[in-house]
Amino acid sequence: MDALLVLLAALTLGGFVFLPWMRRRRAVQHTRQGLVVAADPMAGYGFVPLEQLDVRLPGPDQELDEALAEMRRTHDWRPAAELLKSTGDDWERRWQRVQTLAGAAAFELAEGGTEQGGGGRTGGIWLRTWRSEAPKDPGGAQTHAQFLVVQALRDPGSQDFRMILEEARTVCREAALLAPGSPIPYITELAVARGLGDRPADYEELWSKVVQRAPQHMGAHLAALPYWSQKWHGSRKEAEDFAERAAAAAPAGTLLPALPLFAVYEHLPEANMVRSLYQSAVVERAIEGAHFALREAPADHPMAPHVRHLLVWFLVRAERYAEAMEQLRLVDGHVGAVPWSYGRSPAAEYAAYRALAIAGWEQLGGTSAGFPPPGK
Repeated sequence: MDALLVLLAALTLGGFVFLPWMRRRRAVQHTRQGLVVAADPMAGYGFVPLEQLDVRLPGPDQELDEALAEMRRTHDWRPAAELLKSTGDDWERRWQRVQTLAGAAAFELAEGGTEQGGGGRTGGIWLRTWRSEAPKDPGGAQTHAQFLVVQALRDPGSQDFRMILEEARTVCREAALLAPGSPIPYITELAVARGLGDRPADYEELWSKVVQRAPQHMGAHLAALPYWSQKWHGSRKEAEDFAERAAAAAPAGTLLPALPLFAVYEHLPEANMVRSLYQSAVVERAIEGAHFALREAPADHPMAPHVRHLLVWFLVRAERYAEAMEQLRLVDGHVGAVPWSYGRSPAAEYAAYRALAIAGWEQLGGTSAGFPPPGK
């Protein structure tokens, strides 16, 4: 079960960013210091203990938890189908659920090994049966397409990488025909296009199909951002321009003003980890954009926890501990989000930053007695 949780965390946002190993190592070294500073961060604050942190999702989703539990017990695809059917056109939530279901199928395949008969890339038992018994179900096709992307991105150096992505593209287009108004197949195809190295003009055409259907979809923007980044097919300027345009054009109530924070994180310099970097005008502006987005968006926005988790990371590094504690209060318990999901132990990395925030908060005179209960 622990292996499933780690895999699902690693698949958050469909492989939104692949950080260099050195940055992850430095982050771990930095956060381990926090564990020493605040040895017992749970005392009086009501935070969830390390061993109970849920690394699958950025925030709670009871319906998804129940569906996954039933599928693990019965190997039946119907709980997944009913879950997506009930999700309807809540595109942000549907996107997260499709990704998690695809990750569960990928884990089942990895756990059981590739089966004989050429069916190895079709996924877990329930996903294979779903596609066989309900081939016209758009939820099954969307989950299958995302599953193939997961399989490809787990080993980009594989000789099958391009073949699997081409198959994923075929299934994306099948899913699009089954639900013409849904942006989900096109969001999945963004990762396919990135992996296959589509030309910018072709990528723009694909992106236009996403925004026609869900122009303010935060998950879609996070999925598109890496294509324009320096490590893929663009540059720091192109990625920042993409994020700034989306933020500037966003109507009230969306989370898009937080997108520049993700672009900044994507392009942090490898060598410069000094404190002043996180107190620079660029970082401060991105942090304030994220704060603004969270104030204006609905409190239950499915993507809000993603923003809060990244804010915690930046606020702790900027030594803005009171603000970090406020975000921790609202997000504690689930850690399946950037940046924790890039590490080998997402829960431990999150807990280390939480310890740093508590230590900084107490150094500034804060106490657990005056701290509101988490989640309230």
